[in-house]
Amino acid sequence: MTERQITGRQVFFGFSAAFGVIIAVNLALAYNAVRTFPGLEVANSYVASQQFDIRRTAQEGLGWQVEASHHAGILTLAITGEDGAPVEVATLDAVLGRATNVRDDVTPDFTFDGQAYTAPLDLGAGNWNIRMLATAEDGTEFRQRVVLIKR
Repeated sequence: MTERQITGRQVFFGFSAAFGVIIAVNLALAYNAVRTFPGLEVANSYVASQQFDIRRTAQEGLGWQVEASHHAGILTLAITGEDGAPVEVATLDAVLGRATNVRDDVTPDFTFDGQAYTAPLDLGAGNWNIRMLATAEDGTEFRQRVVLIKR
C-alpha cells in the first residue's frame, strides 16, 4: 500500500475553496442586509433628540398600556388606561410588518368595538411589529412599537 502525498497545489485549492465559500456567504449576507433595510427612522437624529424627553414624559403621563393579539383572522390592539379601562383615542395610525423588512408591511383598518381596536387581517407565523401612533383627546401623541409573535 502506497501513501498518497498531499501536494502544494492540493493545499492551495483547498484553502482557496474554503475562503471562497466564506467570501461568497459574506457577500450574500451583506447584499440581503442592504436590500431589506427599511431606511431611516428620522431625517436628522440630533433634531429628533431635542424633543425626545418632552415627548416621552407626555406619553408616560397618559399611563396607557398596549397589547396586541391575533386570533381567527382578527388583529386586536387593546389600549388600556391606568385604571384598566379601554381607551378610545382621537386618532390611530398603525403599520404592521415584519421586524426585518418592509416588504410585508400593511396598514390595518382598525375600528373601535368598545373594548379594543380590531381589524380583519390574515397573518403568517413569525415575528410581527405594529408601529403605532395614537393621539389622545388632549392632542398628546403616543408612539409605540408593539411586538406580536404569531405561532
